[in-house]
Amino acid sequence: MEAKKWTVQIHLTEEGDATYARAVLTTRDGEDRLTGEGHARRNPTDPSVPEIGDELAASRALADLADKLAVVTQRDISELAGSPVPGRSW
Repeated sequence: MEAKKWTVQIHLTEEGDATYARAVLTTRDGEDRLTGEGHARRNPTDPSVPEIGDELAASRALADLADKLAVVTQRDISELAGSPVPGRSW
């Protein structure tokens, strides 16, 4: 059995109290890519802990990426089945 390896890279940028994350999924051939985005903003009354903004923005980017991957999967299943398939039918 051949093991497959997909890579997800998370790119984080900070601007003041805002953190932006981009999660990029690359398949093993390097050609297929899918991107998710996330954003976090510190409440001015909260203490400044940059790691928390990183974690929250990254988690939101990964959730966005997962949703987009599910849409692609549903489309692929529908194309193979020849008809629309209900969401998350698998």
